[in-house]
Amino acid sequence: MNPDDWLADTRTSYDTVADSYADLTRHLLDESPEERAVLALFADLVRTRGAGPVADVGCGTGRITGHLRQLDVDVFGIDLSPGMLDVARRDHPGVRFDPGSMTDLALADGSVAGLIAWYSLIHIPDDEIGAVLAHFRRVLRPGGPLLLSFHVGDESRLKTEGYGGHPMKVYVHRRQHARMMGWLEEAGFAVETHRTLTSAESRLGGIILARRRP
Repeated sequence: MNPDDWLADTRTSYDTVADSYADLTRHLLDESPEERAVLALFADLVRTRGAGPVADVGCGTGRITGHLRQLDVDVFGIDLSPGMLDVARRDHPGVRFDPGSMTDLALADGSVAGLIAWYSLIHIPDDEIGAVLAHFRRVLRPGGPLLLSFHVGDESRLKTEGYGGHPMKVYVHRRQHARMMGWLEEAGFAVETHRTLTSAESRLGGIILARRRP
């Protein structure tokens, strides 16, 4: 798969659905107490290590970015889709949102105290995951926490419609914990905890908390 093709399809798809996506997802954390607890733990870990900037990579419309800001985290968002970023800036004034791709993360080495990718790796093909995680490790400070969430499963499917019936063209990749943790170990992370849960966020969601090894 040509990386330019799938990135362009992903960008266009989320530009198309941005407003509907925001309307349909902005309430999900209100119905997901376990995810809120995980995000609170992540915020505590960042503060314990002396605080500093946190990157929400694949932030979409900024709902997780905004939640972390409410937890007194110095967080900023990065997303591929200009349309999603427009909504994020509208819904979360005063929060920084930058255009960018996790496949070529334009952040300085060791510049963030924590990094979160909340259901944003689900469109990354298997053969790109290693490079993405290498970027995550590069920009994180040694020992910095990484929080990932993803859909659990074994299949990949092409999503052609979503979020209010708008057309989309994105592959959704579901993965098992063992595979995700293997990729993290290879990329230089130490996995600290993981779990599977069902909530408003995902019918079968996975959460992994890891740290960047020195």
